[in-house]
Amino acid sequence: MFNYVKNSLSKLIKSRLIVLVVLFALLAGILIQRLYTMQIINGEKYLTDFTMQIKKETTLKSTRGNIYDRDGNAVAYNKLAYNVTYEDVGSYDTTRERNLAMNGSLYQIMKVIEDGGDQVYTNYAIDIGSDGQYEFTREGFNLLRFRADIFGYADTEDLKTDERNCTAEEMMQTLSTKKWYGIDLSVYTEEELQEYGLPSSFTKEEQLKLTALRSAVAQNSYQKYVTTTIAKDISKDTVAVIMENKDRYPGVDVEEDSIRVYEDGLYMAPLIGYTGQVSAEELEELNGENGNGQYSSSDIVGKSGLEKYFEKELRGQNGTKTVYVDNLGKVLKEDSEVAPQAGNDIHLTIDRNLQIAVYKILEQYIAGIVYNKIFDAEKFDKDSISSEDDILIPIYDVYYSLFENNVLDADHLASDDASDNEKRIYSEFQSREEEIFSEIRGQMTSSSATAYQDLSEEMQVYESFIVDDVLIEGTEVLDKDKIDTNDEMWTKWSNDGSVSLNEFLSYAISKNWIDITKVNSDTTYLDTSEITAALADYVTDYLSKSDAFSRQVYKYMIQNYQISGKDICLLLFDQGILKMNEEDYSALENGAVSAYDFIMAKIYSLEITPAMLALEPCTGSAVITDPDNGDVLACVTYPGYDNNRLANNMDDDYFYKLNSDKSSPFYNKATQEVTAPGSTFKIVAATAGVMEGVVGAYDTINCTGKFQLIPPDVNCWIYSERYKSGSHGPLTLSQAIKESCNFYFNTVGYMLGKTSDFTNLTPETDADGNVVQSSTYNDAQAISTLTKYAAMYGFDANTGIEIDETAPHVSTADGARTAMGQAGNTFTTSQLSRYAATIANNGTCYDLTLLDRITDSDNNTLEEPEPVVHSTVDLSSDLWDVIHSGMNGVYQSNAAFTDIKSSFNMAGKTGTAQENQDKPNHALFIGYAPYDTPEIAMAVRITNGYSSTNAASVAKDIVSYYFKLKDESDIITNTAANVNVSNSFAD
Repeated sequence: MFNYVKNSLSKLIKSRLIVLVVLFALLAGILIQRLYTMQIINGEKYLTDFTMQIKKETTLKSTRGNIYDRDGNAVAYNKLAYNVTYEDVGSYDTTRERNLAMNGSLYQIMKVIEDGGDQVYTNYAIDIGSDGQYEFTREGFNLLRFRADIFGYADTEDLKTDERNCTAEEMMQTLSTKKWYGIDLSVYTEEELQEYGLPSSFTKEEQLKLTALRSAVAQNSYQKYVTTTIAKDISKDTVAVIMENKDRYPGVDVEEDSIRVYEDGLYMAPLIGYTGQVSAEELEELNGENGNGQYSSSDIVGKSGLEKYFEKELRGQNGTKTVYVDNLGKVLKEDSEVAPQAGNDIHLTIDRNLQIAVYKILEQYIAGIVYNKIFDAEKFDKDSISSEDDILIPIYDVYYSLFENNVLDADHLASDDASDNEKRIYSEFQSREEEIFSEIRGQMTSSSATAYQDLSEEMQVYESFIVDDVLIEGTEVLDKDKIDTNDEMWTKWSNDGSVSLNEFLSYAISKNWIDITKVNSDTTYLDTSEITAALADYVTDYLSKSDAFSRQVYKYMIQNYQISGKDICLLLFDQGILKMNEEDYSALENGAVSAYDFIMAKIYSLEITPAMLALEPCTGSAVITDPDNGDVLACVTYPGYDNNRLANNMDDDYFYKLNSDKSSPFYNKATQEVTAPGSTFKIVAATAGVMEGVVGAYDTINCTGKFQLIPPDVNCWIYSERYKSGSHGPLTLSQAIKESCNFYFNTVGYMLGKTSDFTNLTPETDADGNVVQSSTYNDAQAISTLTKYAAMYGFDANTGIEIDETAPHVSTADGARTAMGQAGNTFTTSQLSRYAATIANNGTCYDLTLLDRITDSDNNTLEEPEPVVHSTVDLSSDLWDVIHSGMNGVYQSNAAFTDIKSSFNMAGKTGTAQENQDKPNHALFIGYAPYDTPEIAMAVRITNGYSSTNAASVAKDIVSYYFKLKDESDIITNTAANVNVSNSFAD
């Protein structure tokens, strides 16, 4: 027995099985020991190490620098704000799971934000139109860029045909599918919707907001751990709710940020500009040459004005923070941090109080002109007048302008909360529109349609709109590149109107000018009549959605008395344009106050402003400078806008309104609008004449009233064509400046071009006695000389001002008329102001500047530019005295300055610039004050302001305000000014 056991053990020991058993037992022991160490002894440590494997680097945004006026008043600064951000931190097995989780989280947080009285941030190019359908809010390249971003293309050329041409409705439908954002809730079970906190269906508004949020998150999907801002500047109550329930909303956080605030935006916006999220084009430019890639797609940058010009100085330097987060994005440990560096501060030369005062003064005088030119009539016959000064504004143009300039919201007439008055007007509009559509269909489809020239004015406007605005520009159904402009049919349609719309369209179809595939995809068996019928349906459908066409319908409904002036006035109350006043409302309703008297009273009180009406005049500008260094004290353009509504979370509706406003508030009238300078240019001609020796400072030129040396004749303002008489007689240079004698300066311009027989000023005539250009006159020589002296006064280049400015242009022909400020001369108000400053300081032409200095956030001066001399005008003191004396004579003799000239002395030059005989002339004034020791120089222009005296009156009030010659309340009355609406002379 013993031997058996011994032999068995011996065999077992020698067996390979025992080796395996021992080996496995050893390995099992090691494994058990390792598990014990990891889970029991070091379990907590390993768990922590595991959850801290995600390293995340976040950007710490810098604070944008402030902008101050010359007295240290902040005109642009930052305010602490709280933003809601979202980051997709989930891990999903399927697209369905991803859509459910993201839509649920975003929907719930959206409700929390809106319940707190805040709004989600959706800078999206789709909105809901008045018809309840989705529509694009951008057009052209901006719309193409939006399409490319949504569909994930770097270049717009990569868009497929269906993506490039899809409607807003089609895009929303595509993005709602399960392949995209899964917002179509019908594909989910009730249990899934409940699990992820989703409703059974979305409203159109909710669908739009959620799509916009998902699109914004998708823009950042290529970068891990990049957050998307979904709400800006939320209330503290909303912050509290989100932070208390943060675990319920994975990926949602609240971040501190700053928002841009603008003081006195209406008056300062054209200078300061505004900030906004960087566009793709701006990002490429900013990160281009010397940009070093510092900007990202989420950055806020200056979009216009000084915010844009000083972007690099104002921006500052972002910091970074490195943290470790768990798999849900929760911060577990901060690793390192580089603090952001605040942007530098910009200190301007602008006097904010002066800027505001000048704006208000301009508005008062422009309103005064409009007030004095309105008369109670339906139309005004411009053919019946002999002078632009006689142009009047019929009250019906005022009524219509309130629709045309989007002051009254035509869409609101159809809204659910419309007033009874709005609903009645809209019902009448619908009836009239259907009548128009019926007539349009007939004109498009009937072979017996009426020729264009025989239609009513109203139908002519509609047919022109159809061809030009709808078929050519709006839809490109009528391909302008294919149209043969020499074709007889095109000539008959576009020039004499001797054919009907049906004839023209039928011919265009036969010539393949019309791309009918854009109207009907199946054209295989369509004949011309069927195509015109399809085209008529297409056009009327387009017109039914066109705001521009609707405004035309309203215009003729007003002219045809289908909408009364009383209706218009009541709409101003109904839509909140005017603050509700029961007494005024009742007086209008019962006829106690006429619509004409009501509107006139509101224009006088500036409750209805010239900018709102956008009639002529409705714009103006003034630039005031320090003649000793080129500092700009005020640079005013009227009208302005509220840049607070464009910065941060842009108000798209407001932007659209500004962009379509007929008064063009985005267009800086002080630095971008150019017109002829009128008689203000005569100082250049005077300088050239004396310096070139063609006239002495004290020589006389005999004004006969009609300049006839170069055809056609030029009448001096004193000459009456009616009575064939009127002249100044002999004038010296100083007298000619004071009297603004056209004849004198026409003669100077002519003599500058004389090549021989210098003293002969007798007109040369042909055999029939007609005046011909003298053989001894060289127009190019006259222009070259005037251009040389204009350059000395700064008219050869921009002024140096740090915002967009249109280049000056000195006339290139007609020396006689150029010398008096007409012909092809065109300058900005800023350039005229530099010119005035150069005269004021006896010939030093400084570049203009808005920048006083740049400081860092600790107020240490980094840059303080010195005055820059652009050019000089070297004249004898005697000649300067003559010029100043003449300009002082203008001041002393002009009725605009009557109430201050006894106690204050200054100098100036008026100018009236003719641009179009169908429009009022432009009113201009340049000057400086005080006369002996100038402290300010200025230029004022009222576009289509009739009389230069009106511009001089603005200057008088500016001087009165600046030098405290009157109480401020007597200057800024906030009512329309009492103006002289016609010139005593046309200078």
